[in-house]
Amino acid sequence: MKLVLIALIVTLGLAASASADPFDDGVIAYRRADYATAARLWRPLAMEGDAEAEYSLGVMYHSGQGVEQNFAEALSWYRKAVAQGFAAAQYQLGNMYLAGTGVPQDYAAAMSWYRKAAKQRAPYAQRAVGLMYENGLGVAEDYVEAMKWYRLAEDQSDTSGPGIAPSQRKR
Repeated sequence: MKLVLIALIVTLGLAASASADPFDDGVIAYRRADYATAARLWRPLAMEGDAEAEYSLGVMYHSGQGVEQNFAEALSWYRKAVAQGFAAAQYQLGNMYLAGTGVPQDYAAAMSWYRKAAKQRAPYAQRAVGLMYENGLGVAEDYVEAMKWYRLAEDQSDTSGPGIAPSQRKR
């Protein structure tokens, strides 16, 4: 009887840990390139206002992973995450304005979004601000200012980009 009880507890514990957080389950699916499952898991969370799920769906629509590529839809999901101050979404909006992807190309708007994310200490956005200064895009060319932003990013010694599941998740 004791052995059966232990087996039941272990089984229930494993089942609970396997699906403890739908967002994390989506991350696992995304990392194994099961994009359709990731989108299916994240959509309800995004519809409920989870900023990270909103951002993650934006990434998927932006790149056409698990969903048909749709820049307007990506922009919509990014904007929802941005409304909650999500730095990675601010950065991605900057990328969209920089490249003119789904929006008119606008270097000043790109720089504005990069700055917002950079002020939240997002090193990938700080590097982007540095690049904008280095190349005079949306701002006057300024190598000193560019180096300041590059150093800020380097000081954090984080070489990752925003990707899926940035470390902003609130538990």
